[in-house]
Amino acid sequence: MTAPLTLHNAHFRMRVDPQGGALLALFSLQHQQSVLRAGEGKTAGDGGLFPMLPVANRVAGNRFCQRGTEVQLPLHNADDSFFLHGDGWLKRWEIADATDDSCRLRLRSQLACGYDYLAELQYVLEASVLKASLTIAHLGKRPMLYGCGFHPFFAFDVHSTLQFSASGYWPEGEHHLPLAWQSHLPAEADFTRAQYGADRWLNVGYSGWSGQAVIRRDVMNVTISAQTPWLMLFRMPGQSFLCLEPQTHPVNAHHMPGQPGLRMLGSGEQCRFAMEIRVD
Repeated sequence: MTAPLTLHNAHFRMRVDPQGGALLALFSLQHQQSVLRAGEGKTAGDGGLFPMLPVANRVAGNRFCQRGTEVQLPLHNADDSFFLHGDGWLKRWEIADATDDSCRLRLRSQLACGYDYLAELQYVLEASVLKASLTIAHLGKRPMLYGCGFHPFFAFDVHSTLQFSASGYWPEGEHHLPLAWQSHLPAEADFTRAQYGADRWLNVGYSGWSGQAVIRRDVMNVTISAQTPWLMLFRMPGQSFLCLEPQTHPVNAHHMPGQPGLRMLGSGEQCRFAMEIRVD
């Protein structure tokens, strides 16, 4: 079993676990604070960040239709009803290469439902910025709908505020699936003005996101950037973290008209997604 990698530069110290392609820690040396929730990787999702692929979040009924054919997604031991966040965060990645301040991981996955892919995950520390990117190449004969994203757990306490723009959101419904989209943002879900918000359960998706969000925590500013209009926010009461998850598609896009943000990949075709975390 390959041990986690420790990467560093003048601004950060970071631990990368090949299990799940996860970040177990991202620590700001300048501020002497954790940027992401720290973990030991003893269970899936125990840490600061993991990739979501070949789907992000949940799909209603754990199935969808593509080009007239129904695709039944598999189940895994992280959720009883859904192929939650795909399988990339549960599998062991191969270390393709690593330096003091960067690493590249690979994952080959073949699933009976038709997903057959080679993924490459890269983490690079560049001055005060963490650059994370995910490239997926479909290798199966039958085309498949792909989506992906990143699931970071940012350190967030009562001394923190969050701010980002959005045109509306999907409230959470039964089985954590989205209800109808609405333009009105209630106070606890409205971060168009910087606020800590309410210390309660919140698990909602936003559209019309500008692609940038800012967390201010004491003297540390954290800026999250990604080129997508969709952002997921998750928080739990009594916990000192908040998840901001840039995704290539909204939750349950597989059942929305036009399947927004999803990419149909033929054999040999690729899709790529990137996110940056800047700390000032």
